[in-house]
Amino acid sequence: MASASSSDWTSGYIADINYTHGYYRELNPNQARLAALASGLAAPKIRNACELGFGQGVSVAIHGAAGPAQWFGTDFNPSQAAHARDLADSAGVALTLADEAFEAFCTHDDLPEFDFIGLHGIWSWISDANRAVIADFLRRKLAVGGLVYVSYNTLPGWANGAPLRHLMTEHAEKLAAEGAGSIGRVEGALSFTERLLGLNPTFSRANPQAPERFSKIKSQNRAYLAHEYFNRDWDPMYVADMGDWLSPAKLSYAGSAHLLDTVDAINFSAEQQQLLKEIEDPLFRETVRDFLVNQQFRRDYWIKGPRRLSSLAQAESLREVRLVLVKPRAGIPMTVNGALGEANLSEAVYPPILDLLADYTPRKIGEIEHSLRDKGLQLNQIIQAALILVGAGHAAVAQDKEVVVKARKAAQKLNMEILDRARGSADLVYLASPVTGGGHDVGRFQQLFLLARTRGRKQPADWADFTWSILKAQGQRLLKDGHALEDEAANRAELTAQAEDFATGLMPVLLALEVI
Repeated sequence: MASASSSDWTSGYIADINYTHGYYRELNPNQARLAALASGLAAPKIRNACELGFGQGVSVAIHGAAGPAQWFGTDFNPSQAAHARDLADSAGVALTLADEAFEAFCTHDDLPEFDFIGLHGIWSWISDANRAVIADFLRRKLAVGGLVYVSYNTLPGWANGAPLRHLMTEHAEKLAAEGAGSIGRVEGALSFTERLLGLNPTFSRANPQAPERFSKIKSQNRAYLAHEYFNRDWDPMYVADMGDWLSPAKLSYAGSAHLLDTVDAINFSAEQQQLLKEIEDPLFRETVRDFLVNQQFRRDYWIKGPRRLSSLAQAESLREVRLVLVKPRAGIPMTVNGALGEANLSEAVYPPILDLLADYTPRKIGEIEHSLRDKGLQLNQIIQAALILVGAGHAAVAQDKEVVVKARKAAQKLNMEILDRARGSADLVYLASPVTGGGHDVGRFQQLFLLARTRGRKQPADWADFTWSILKAQGQRLLKDGHALEDEAANRAELTAQAEDFATGLMPVLLALEVI
């Protein structure tokens, strides 16, 4: 989309609009350790961690403030790096964050060895030269036993989407108006592609899912689309190709970072599970899994020097993992979505576990096993339930008590900065928890209710009044059923209803997670 030159610091990557303010829990070292243990591998103690391409820095700031690891990282976009540093400074944590290209950052000789290195939304959107730089960085700087998280577009799931992406980027490159900017080029490419597909081309008839995919693309945030589809480099690859890139760094596949993918019962039929069991090679097994579910986006953990645990050591290690609910107990559904569709959760297994955790107190898996021994639950059932609950975002791994105490001040300082920003923006919708070492989804209005509470407003009606005063001063109104509420009384009533729901629902969870 952009021609590269020796002075082009963007390297063909979208830089005239900033990336979205996302948070990615796969980058939380606590979740990475759970995934490793569930795969039967020894999990490292994570002291030094690094995020390459941290975007707006929401994840790195939250993990740096709420966890014990010392974080480093880089993002080539200086405005995004500045935003990340501001977040870190507000928490009073000294993160080492740069605005350098990978080649410059990865060749620093003063960086420590890292126990965890994360790359979210980077690998598919950079050149082979940059992939080589990163692979060499992993070889030199990942500690023995260390974990890597990497997400990337993959095949075969992108087989009918890749031509659409090519068409849109070609239009943006060849036909976009001069000076249109990334958003203008995106809009022009979307309009042209929609017009073409409306002519019922043979491509659509041969790829009947392509028009539906385009409809989903067209409905997405334009800034996200610019970064997702319109960079110069874009290369979905098979998991085996990823293995070829990472094997010189002595990395082995450690398991999916999307924990729901690790539960075969919700993703594969009995016959498919049998086929997978017959495949000994781990990467070929992953390739077959991707064909079975038509995978288009992989989230993987890789490890340097895997040390396989005995069954006894694995069970003992998993029993020490602490779990905490991060969603209101009453709102947790008894279903989960896997590749096979919606699956029902066992009434004999999940309600007893959820009821035990309903006070939002962290408990070790071993404690859960002991407390529910009269229910007949086996350890393997509790472990699978933990993977499903964490994978679905209903629960999280909790940190040791002494870590929580040390992280509390920085996490809460970061959260106060985010709450203050909510007065004028809805960009940041995550708060840090020293209990989990990670981020949790909290919408703008809910943040403003919390801010009101920190300022002495005690009742939901007071939180609603506080929030309405902020919105009214900026000429903003609430939406309900897709329509703006113009009447002040209607806005106040809706805010009061939301505040009352928050007071009895999510707020007790957030207080237990010590976000404020």
